[in-house]
Amino acid sequence: MGKRKGLLFVISGPSGCGKTTLGEKILSGDKNLVRSVSVTTRPRRKGEKEGREYFFVSEKEFTRLREEDSFLEWAKIFGYFYGTPKEFVLKNINQGKDVILIIDVQGARQVRKKFPQAISIFLTPPSLKTLQERLKKRRLDGPGEIEKRLQQAEKELRSQREYDYIVMNKDLDKATELLSAIISLERIKFRR
Repeated sequence: MGKRKGLLFVISGPSGCGKTTLGEKILSGDKNLVRSVSVTTRPRRKGEKEGREYFFVSEKEFTRLREEDSFLEWAKIFGYFYGTPKEFVLKNINQGKDVILIIDVQGARQVRKKFPQAISIFLTPPSLKTLQERLKKRRLDGPGEIEKRLQQAEKELRSQREYDYIVMNKDLDKATELLSAIISLERIKFRR
């Protein structure tokens, strides 16, 4: 029997639903899980480090990487490009490591087309009002940008039926427990 290949977990949902926070919590408690760091053209936010949250590149560099087919998926979101490095994901999966992608809904759709065995998890806020409060609280966007993100969130919430699992992020600890249980369940199913 050959070496077990890793699993690919895709976590996505609307902007501000807690994908990154939840993903970081899961990763800190699971040594068998690695996060794929996306490439982006958006400016670095305060406190972000190159290679930790994202790899920050120019639009010209992003276009070059895209033309070289370096991305498992890519999308333009709110004026900036984001992409998942294909080589990193495939290398880790082939080495038997489980990989987690924390990406938007457009990207998740592309990954499921190219990688149908990916396990997709949709993270949903308890309500759009809660999402609006979270977006305001994180103080990263102005009122106009928040309104755009809420309109996009309404569209994205309709796509949750496309996913294998839906996790409501009302309480971070409970959402983390549920996500951890899903990962454990999928590993057990896979080993069977």
